[in-house]
Amino acid sequence: MKNWTADVLRQEFLRFFESKNHTFLPSASLIPHGDTTLLLTGAGMVPFKPFFLGQEKPESRRVVTFQRCMRTVDIDNVGQTDRHGTFFEMLGNFSFGDYFKEEVIGWAWEFVLEHLEFPREKLWVTIFEDDDEAHDIWHDTIGFPQDRIVRLGREDNFWEIGVGPCGPCSEIHLDRGPEYGCTDPGCKPGCDCDRYLEFWNLVFIQFYKDENGSLTPLTSKGIDTGMGLERVTALMQDAKSIFDIDNIRPVVDRVAALAKTEYGRDEDADVSLRVITDHLRGITFMVFDGVLPSNEGRGYILRRLLRRAVRHGRLLGIHDAFLLDMVDEVIEQMKSGYPELLDKRSYIHKVVGLEEERFQATLDQGIGLLQEVIQKAKRAGNREIAGVDVFKLYDTFGFPYELTKEIADEEGFSLDEEGFRAAMEAQRQRARAARGDSSYAGENMEVFQEAAAAGDVRFVGYDRSQVSTRIRAIIKDGSLVGRAEAGDSVSLVVDETPFYAEAGGQVSDRGRIQSGTGTLDVDDVRRPFEGLIVHTGRVTAGELEADQAATAVLENELRRHTARHHTATHLLHQALRGLLGDHVNQAGSFVSPERLRFDFTHFEALTSEQLTAIESEVNDVIMSNRPVEASEMSMDQAKAAGAVALFGEKYGNRVRVVTVTDYSKELCGGTHVSATGDIGLFRIVSEGSVASGVRRIEAVCGRRALDFTREREGVLRQVSRQLQSTVEDLPEQAAKLIAQQKELNQQVQQFRQKLAGDAADQLIRSAASVDGVAIVAAPVEVSGMDELRALGDRVRDRLKPSVIVLGASAGDKVLLLAMASEDIAGKRVHAGDIVKRAAQICGGGGGGRPDMAQAGGWHPEKLQEALQTVKSILEEQLQGNVK
Repeated sequence: MKNWTADVLRQEFLRFFESKNHTFLPSASLIPHGDTTLLLTGAGMVPFKPFFLGQEKPESRRVVTFQRCMRTVDIDNVGQTDRHGTFFEMLGNFSFGDYFKEEVIGWAWEFVLEHLEFPREKLWVTIFEDDDEAHDIWHDTIGFPQDRIVRLGREDNFWEIGVGPCGPCSEIHLDRGPEYGCTDPGCKPGCDCDRYLEFWNLVFIQFYKDENGSLTPLTSKGIDTGMGLERVTALMQDAKSIFDIDNIRPVVDRVAALAKTEYGRDEDADVSLRVITDHLRGITFMVFDGVLPSNEGRGYILRRLLRRAVRHGRLLGIHDAFLLDMVDEVIEQMKSGYPELLDKRSYIHKVVGLEEERFQATLDQGIGLLQEVIQKAKRAGNREIAGVDVFKLYDTFGFPYELTKEIADEEGFSLDEEGFRAAMEAQRQRARAARGDSSYAGENMEVFQEAAAAGDVRFVGYDRSQVSTRIRAIIKDGSLVGRAEAGDSVSLVVDETPFYAEAGGQVSDRGRIQSGTGTLDVDDVRRPFEGLIVHTGRVTAGELEADQAATAVLENELRRHTARHHTATHLLHQALRGLLGDHVNQAGSFVSPERLRFDFTHFEALTSEQLTAIESEVNDVIMSNRPVEASEMSMDQAKAAGAVALFGEKYGNRVRVVTVTDYSKELCGGTHVSATGDIGLFRIVSEGSVASGVRRIEAVCGRRALDFTREREGVLRQVSRQLQSTVEDLPEQAAKLIAQQKELNQQVQQFRQKLAGDAADQLIRSAASVDGVAIVAAPVEVSGMDELRALGDRVRDRLKPSVIVLGASAGDKVLLLAMASEDIAGKRVHAGDIVKRAAQICGGGGGGRPDMAQAGGWHPEKLQEALQTVKSILEEQLQGNVK
């Protein structure tokens, strides 16, 4: 009898369908390639959407795969039950216009009975209510009992994703027994109880749904199946839940050991153990696939998972950083299916460790603030936390909205979601602007598909800058037209083109398409989907007609500038990896005729020495004039040759590899120089941070680098004239100026100290007395809180016992400081309580230790009133004494 581990099940599924002439494709990234409608890959079919939508042609019409997936729609239920999880693996077999219902149902039944060996009497199937074809195959061909075939409606057994291909589905369920069920005597699949567990969904892609919801039969039908690996493993191992299977339970137990508890002993602890375990699996794979923590998009999901895991660690009594040890356990359990995890272990550690460290640093402060807000609301009889407070937790302490909501729910509080969303709106607007327009292909998809019906557009631009071609289609205002006149903004599709379409961070070529009767100035070129290239611009002369012969011509000088910057990007990437380490990976790029921008994973700012070394190395490679060659090969050959693949990119079985001889090798479809010497000069313009763990370098090449250098030299000459110095003597002249500035600053400081002494003398003379305690409560003029504290120290040190409360206006803000001499601090008076009450009058808050505390406010006009209350506050404390 087989030992049905998750790894064994995964391989058994793959081998079975490979025996049915399916091509195995490895799991795609959790970052959907080229799909702006999804943040994360949430199903096995996501990488194949272009095939089902007719946008791309598959290399094989039969495919089998296992796909890592993330779904966060049920994140609030993770941990609360033992059924929910955010990360999972989906086993699937797919047909793109090849086999259909009879074959897939037959193979599914064969695998379930002969390989998984499930008892046939415990199996049930569901079908779409109108799918008589599936019913007849199950009942008449397979011989499945009529009374265990359940018809369900569109919500349960019909798959659709809006406009596009869709179809009914059939699900296979296992009856786990009445002990998992409900009290309904008619219970069967479709019930909400846990008795009937669905473990395999067979989707029959047979219709196209239009904007009106009408269904049209497809001429080329497809199959999309999905079997949850964790779920079927739990069934095969007779495990209570997915958290008890062989590659997840060790993670649960390792967290439990760290928390000095046992899974199953305490339900509250079990909730946290399940949350941490599930989230760690998702965290590990999201970082592996290139997701980095941020405050938007998929980066926000990663941050939310990680910080939720840390917070549940606190609930288990784990106060030190612990995620890295748990990440190691996840990698250990998943390395058989994903051996690449081992190569990325150190990178995953750096990303997760840095984010955990940052959150740990603010977690106690954030929870303290939240508890303070909750207590304040309780005293006011309010059960809602204000949106501005929720936003402060998010913006200052890194608390995701959902984490604040989770803690508030535990205390019986709701959140002012509308107020929080209003505070977030400005940031959301910026995020939307940064994402840009993602509807280019979607709005014109039907038109594009019609334009592509005549076959693929041939790109010949790697070695040709001008071609004779034919205008296949003209698109104007979202519709196909027969002709375009001067002044019209249109898009052209031609049979053959030298124009590079924007892709891989490289901007498109510019140029013109000219017929015997008119000219289009091309300023943008896109590839809406594989095989179609669309040239957009304005007709500047005459008129153009469909089916007309034409000549497509690039602006060669712009192409050469772009090529210089693109090859330089490869050199920069390699130089960074060589100097900083293999954890450096491309996280984004922009290549144009004017400049290059390169985003890369690294966790600290580069020093000036490092930037100089990188710039020097790139220029050394340029001056060595190494050949740059591009070649096509299989993906396996490219990996064997050491070619670097990029995060988030999707590659087919055949890839293009760009090689700089004896230096770098990358998978790339862009345009490049033929030798590094063609780049000319390379200069780094700037280096900085763009996100947590992501740095950015901007640089220029060739003529642009020469212009940059001359501009810098011009600045030096201008400064030297202003200082009446030569360029060579500028360092010495600057050193003299800095020394003079330092001396002047010292003189100013001495003068300030004298003024502070005078001010202290004046404050001491103004002191009053309350029950034998000297009290000073006065407004002062200072430059900031540091100067305010220094003045307070001077007065307190000379008055004992004493209470000092000083206030200052700083623009539209109020600064407040309270101090108590050590002989009475915490015994008779509490500085923190005094300053807190005074700050409330100024519309602010704060607090601190018994001997020293500071606060702020927003109403400078109420400062005098606040200071006048200090005497009465002190009298209250002296009468009651501080405990």
